[in-house]
Amino acid sequence: MALMEISVVPVGTGTTSISDYVAAAVKVLEEEKVKYQVTAMGTIVEGETGELLRLAQRMHEAVFKMGVARVVTRINLDERRDKEITIETKVRSVRKKMK
Repeated sequence: MALMEISVVPVGTGTTSISDYVAAAVKVLEEEKVKYQVTAMGTIVEGETGELLRLAQRMHEAVFKMGVARVVTRINLDERRDKEITIETKVRSVRKKMK
């Protein structure tokens, strides 16, 4: 299992608001029924590495389909092969160490 943080940003939309574009990208995840969490600065998705990369491409394309000419997508991929990680286990590990 791997985690991907993804941020898909349209460029040159004529407005400072991008939430409609973010919503279109996140709808891809809804359609695929994968586990994800939207944050203020990006979206975290759980899955196998190949699946996550395919989802990133679909999210990137979803924003292009809205008529923009440029999209910047940033991806952080965290894959562990010694143990399984999830969104919850990573957060729980940090919170535990804060006590």
